[in-house]
Amino acid sequence: MLYPKKNPVAKWIFKAYVKWLVGKHFHEYIYNTIKVDQNKSVLLIANHFSFWDGLILFCLNDKLFKKDFHVMILQDTAQKVGALRYGGAFSVDKSSRSMLESLDYAAGLLNHPGNLVLMFPQGRLFSNFVSQVKFEKGIIKLIEKAGNNCRIIFAATFIQYFRHKKPSVTVYLKQEDDTYAGRSIADLQSSYQLHYDRSKQQQTEIDIK
Repeated sequence: MLYPKKNPVAKWIFKAYVKWLVGKHFHEYIYNTIKVDQNKSVLLIANHFSFWDGLILFCLNDKLFKKDFHVMILQDTAQKVGALRYGGAFSVDKSSRSMLESLDYAAGLLNHPGNLVLMFPQGRLFSNFVSQVKFEKGIIKLIEKAGNNCRIIFAATFIQYFRHKKPSVTVYLKQEDDTYAGRSIADLQSSYQLHYDRSKQQQTEIDIK
């Protein structure tokens, strides 16, 4: 497992670069605001469709949650793009026993209210407008380990160009009241699917002016 790098100067440079990069490549960044509980950490569960996903939600954390950002990424990605670890990335190897180490590390992060952990439970990239979102089982194991220390928030992100040369990004957020402790992966997936479907419907109903 590869852990985040904690060099404060490099971390500041990474943050400034990501904010500049997202601002440069997107015409508009839209998201709905939700109340943030400062006494709870955040487990942010999101769809995974592009290179941009983690960077978009990194900026969202800076705009809205204002917590210490962490994201679980694949071991290969962490090795190839080491700079991501300055932004809070840590690795998981799904084919190795070290996966449990990664889940334990993520659960430990969620013990502290100042942290946010981003997870992409699909495990790999899918189309931005896929009909069904299927989760791998690791996410429910993390929830069991984290217990009641965190708030679960769903994020559904969509990118479209509309009338502009640059695309617009929209993030639909929903805070869950349920901790999903003792629940099945099917329950969590079903709840996220409902949020995803409603978000996609809203996205198709945007009035282009």
